[in-house]
Amino acid sequence: MRQTDRHFKFDWGTIILYFLLVGFGLINIISASQSGGALELFAFNNPYSKQLLFIGLSIVLILLILAIDSKFYERFSSIIYLVSLLSLVGLFVFGKNVNGATSWYGIGGMTLQPSEFAKAATALAVAKFISDLNTDIKNLKDQLKIGLIIIAPALLILLQNDAGSTLVYSSFFFVLYREGLPKIFLSMSVFIVLISISALKIGPLITVIMTSIFFLTLYYIRRKKMRFYEPILLILLGLGLAYGVQSFYKYVLQPHQQDRISLWLRLEKDPDKLERMKKTFAYNLNESEKAISSGGFTGKGFLEGTRTTGKFVPEQHTDYIFSTIGEEWGFLGTMFTVVLFVLLLLRILHLAELQKNQFSRAYGYAVAAILFFHFMINIGMVMGLIPTIGIPLPFFSYGGSGLWGFTILLFIFIKLDSNRINEW
Repeated sequence: MRQTDRHFKFDWGTIILYFLLVGFGLINIISASQSGGALELFAFNNPYSKQLLFIGLSIVLILLILAIDSKFYERFSSIIYLVSLLSLVGLFVFGKNVNGATSWYGIGGMTLQPSEFAKAATALAVAKFISDLNTDIKNLKDQLKIGLIIIAPALLILLQNDAGSTLVYSSFFFVLYREGLPKIFLSMSVFIVLISISALKIGPLITVIMTSIFFLTLYYIRRKKMRFYEPILLILLGLGLAYGVQSFYKYVLQPHQQDRISLWLRLEKDPDKLERMKKTFAYNLNESEKAISSGGFTGKGFLEGTRTTGKFVPEQHTDYIFSTIGEEWGFLGTMFTVVLFVLLLLRILHLAELQKNQFSRAYGYAVAAILFFHFMINIGMVMGLIPTIGIPLPFFSYGGSGLWGFTILLFIFIKLDSNRINEW
């Protein structure tokens, strides 16, 4: 093999999966945004023709990413991360408010959302810090440092009133866990989630009583392995968390956020108010579920979805694109989409484990974690399994920033993986 040939070998399985997802996504954006008449792919005055332009620019991005030496991403990861933070800070001065969130820069006739690019920048920074020879992920000091790396962009995004994008940063927990974060953090995460849901669903007092019974029983069973003060500390933690979550829900969350959680957990007891909430906050969800269920097993066919072409589902070409798949392509189409995502995620995890250095492996896990979080939350939201959050489906939802952000995220890893493929 000639020396010049070595630089053009990449994992084509991952690349093919990417283009399958992007291509099928474009088809469904056409369905969700077409309002009758002939298709105008190159008019650039409708969502699907704009998305086609975004895809073309994504290919340019891909070529640039693959042309850059892979060592660049590790060496300049800190600078990339700092530039990303500055772009988020700049929104407070130059940002454009869209739907109540100041998350976009207005550039000419288009908008750019820096939070979509901050995910890749944070993934690079996390991978760089973890792979540093002086870093010990089991050391509290290093845990606090890496926590700050993750929390900094998340907090800036939260201050822009974009809670959905903020939640994505919790996916980095899986990267830290793979790289040696103590198991106690996983146990505490599950504990916090269960206590939070229970405090809202059945009340903080009953939650604390149940928590006390559980930990006292656990201490009795494992009293030879547990110190006497451990169950007391856990009970006190549960007490503070239960009442803290309830106070946060009542006094910190905005009314529309409370209503979404209330609908999800079925907290509202007044049937009249519940019905009004469903019409106001669950309208998108109800229409989405109707569209998906109407598709049956094989679907109604491309551009034949009556609920899709009738614009019954708001934001269908963005956050609710999965409902278009369900109506026009049926169960087979939704399973095809799920299988594509699962294959992509498994492929990324497989390649991450094959990496020769920790930086590439940690970055690969970050890519898989971010894509999985988006995939799980978006589909769960559309099907009513979790509250409406507003997170796009990677490679499917309309938008240049989202598509470019996910493309950069994935193809940096493909470039890093090329070092392994091109070894003699």
